[in-house]
Amino acid sequence: MRLGHVIGKVTLSRQDPAYLGGRFLLVQPWSAAKYAKPAAPLASNAGLVVYDSLGAGVGSIVGFTEGSEASKPFAGLTPVDAYCAAIIDEVFHQPPQ
Repeated sequence: MRLGHVIGKVTLSRQDPAYLGGRFLLVQPWSAAKYAKPAAPLASNAGLVVYDSLGAGVGSIVGFTEGSEASKPFAGLTPVDAYCAAIIDEVFHQPPQ
């Protein structure tokens, strides 16, 4: 699971019935090297589209999974690259000195 900051929503003109009850969010993944939120937004192509059925909104911190694990919450075979698995309330991190 990786952490990221929700920076936007994705609007669809049509949607597969498997996605009923959820929505797609644009998530800015946190820096893996520093385990912290990036100081400034990264390039626009660094965002990731994540399926969310939990109700996260813009500004939320989310935990998401990618790859084959992202399709596990669905009953059938569903094409999804990233899935919002958690909405994070707070993050406490103290880098080693």
